[in-house]
Amino acid sequence: MKKTNGKKSDVNIISMNKICKSFPVEMGGEQQVLFDITFDVNQGEFVSIMGPSGSGKSTCMNIIGALDTPTSGTYKLYGKDVTNLSSDELAIVRNEYIGFVFQQFNLLSKRSVLDNVMMPLMYRGLPMSERIRRAREMLKRVGLEKFESYLPTQLSGGMKQRVAIARALAGDPKLILADEPTGALDSKMGNEILQFFKKLNEEMGITIVMITHEFEIAQYSNRLIHIYDGHITYDGKVPRDEKVLQK
Repeated sequence: MKKTNGKKSDVNIISMNKICKSFPVEMGGEQQVLFDITFDVNQGEFVSIMGPSGSGKSTCMNIIGALDTPTSGTYKLYGKDVTNLSSDELAIVRNEYIGFVFQQFNLLSKRSVLDNVMMPLMYRGLPMSERIRRAREMLKRVGLEKFESYLPTQLSGGMKQRVAIARALAGDPKLILADEPTGALDSKMGNEILQFFKKLNEEMGITIVMITHEFEIAQYSNRLIHIYDGHITYDGKVPRDEKVLQK
């Protein structure tokens, strides 16, 4: 993984242009949950997408993560138009460009820490020796090199999330997409994980987009996009006072 000295560049990773998303409803018709969502994220940014439950931020995250497609609008990831790709094509995009960190860790409880970190590399056709080398390198980066033979059930919540981060980094992604990454942690462990994300961004220049509903968590990032009722109501530097977001 190349170091970038923590500097933001003009290389565009995410480009969302007039993204709308609707879902069918039981009584017929559709319910629109995203309205003309437009923003770019450049390489090296640390962005929080924030909003209350039902705001549309999770739907927006699914589109960014190539887990879903928009009803209309255009989404480009690292210059590649992924708006209308098939499920199989989206899976390739996810594996090539994105490292995911989820709230519930999503680790395989009966597989070792090392096996869990190697998991994304299985789909790249890499020889076992290279998978092991990369996984061990990432475990060292998150400070868990001595725990590679442990099972996830033997680790604390904070350690499990660091394993998940190592797994996300193993494929050398262009983007880390973190969905409520501290939601299953206490405040102390949550703070440690957020500080680690900040370090990855500042020292390695890794682009991070974090989904959250808490203003205190968004303050660890450098930019905040606030979504309310499917509309972007704020996009800029993280404000000091949350009241700026209340319109």
